[in-house]
Amino acid sequence: MLQIKNTTILHKKDLRTLLENFSLVLNDGDKAVIIGEEGNGKSTLLQWIYHPQLIADYCEVTGERIFINQKPGYLPQELPFADHEKSIYDYFTEEPMFTEHTPKELSRMAGIFGFSVDFFYRDQCMKTLSGGEKVKTQLLRLLLSEPDILLLDEPSNDLDLKTLEWLESFILNWKKIVLFISHDETLIEHTANVVIHIEQIRRKTQCRHTIAHMSYESYRQERFRKFENQARMAANDRRDKKLREEKYQRIFQSVEHAQGSITRQNPAKGRLLKKKMHAVKSMEHRFAREDEHMTEMPEEESAIFFKLGDKNSKIPEGKTVIEYSLEKLYTPEQETLLAEDIHIVLRGSQKLCIIGTNGVGKTTLLHKIAKQLLSRTDIRAEYMPQNYEELLNADMTPVEFLDVTGEKEIRTKIRTYLGALKYTAEEMDHSISQLSGGQKAKLFLLKMSLSGADVLILDEPTRNFSPLSGPVIRQILKEFPGAIISISHDRKYITEVCDKVCTLTRHGLEYV
Repeated sequence: MLQIKNTTILHKKDLRTLLENFSLVLNDGDKAVIIGEEGNGKSTLLQWIYHPQLIADYCEVTGERIFINQKPGYLPQELPFADHEKSIYDYFTEEPMFTEHTPKELSRMAGIFGFSVDFFYRDQCMKTLSGGEKVKTQLLRLLLSEPDILLLDEPSNDLDLKTLEWLESFILNWKKIVLFISHDETLIEHTANVVIHIEQIRRKTQCRHTIAHMSYESYRQERFRKFENQARMAANDRRDKKLREEKYQRIFQSVEHAQGSITRQNPAKGRLLKKKMHAVKSMEHRFAREDEHMTEMPEEESAIFFKLGDKNSKIPEGKTVIEYSLEKLYTPEQETLLAEDIHIVLRGSQKLCIIGTNGVGKTTLLHKIAKQLLSRTDIRAEYMPQNYEELLNADMTPVEFLDVTGEKEIRTKIRTYLGALKYTAEEMDHSISQLSGGQKAKLFLLKMSLSGADVLILDEPTRNFSPLSGPVIRQILKEFPGAIISISHDRKYITEVCDKVCTLTRHGLEYV
């Protein structure tokens, strides 16, 4: 059993409460997903549960975490920087339980993840693995430690479709506790039986959480019904309030008018009107007490909304955006052949998605395509890399990253846009290094919007957006009037946004 009691988490810099009086009990068989918008403290909560010291530098926490004879295992959202230069062999041998497993057991586990048994003993540097390979490697080492409780921060990030299906099956068949964060709606829909929803409402000045022991789809429907009923009741209460106020004003004005026209020769009528005015005042107080019990309008942390592109972003249907050929695709170090005979043709406002197994070279290929498109002058291309730090300066603030002019008017405009993307005034002045993955992704999308791009090159564009923002982001990209070349393992993105899908294999691109 995992128990959390009366926990409150306060962000030191902003003095913003991320979570208040949070209590939770999970038992074996529970598959609990934490959802919420970017920057709401999901990863912070998961890290605190695993080891409070992980967030001690930037958060103050009161409360208890209790493990009853169970060992937690934690998968971080990103490979820790300290592990980047380690060889794969060194990375695994740092897990004490690694040497306790027999070669047969290691071979079986490697096979589950699509690795050969010699993978454990490679000298290859961890940072050279693909995004999906890094996730699988971390998860594999985690399982070698034989944990009882799995704390998984974005385990689905960058995994290929086959491994995603395996991950779903793995979570469903895990007999003990899984507490995870994911932005993959399909994974959540297929696995979660407990939903923990963390929200920041009233412009991030108030936190709220909901714990629902049900599937994600049931939670969404229940939440929608609850909000709809509350909104209807609130509207009825406000309509009744308006009728009460109109009635009060008619009576008050009638009595006030009568008092104003009474003469001194009629003191009896004056006393009567005075009593009547007293009754009117009593009515006002009664109505005020009734107003105190009015149903509040439901407060929801709304998903972000903005538009990508305009009429100038529209590309003529006959225009060739790119006609790209590559005889051989190697790893960035030119050591390993990944694929050959690659040909891509994209015209007009087509939206292409490249899929394929982890490590096949999708990101390497997209980087080459981006280099060519960004150098063109007949189109305006923008690139979102899988590793945001390729183009983000961690020491900059969001405003500094987006502002290329230094003009006060432009900075004011940028702050307005950031506010629309749910950044607080404090977060606009944070260094980028302090932002969540979703907040960093928003910076790229806003940069694309401000630049007037007509071609977008996107490596896993939806990977860091919450399940609630996901449908909005997909709709924005679907309605983008220009062309998109992307990589994704997001099954909803592939089916809802892309009109061309191809698989990168060792022998080139195969169109689905």
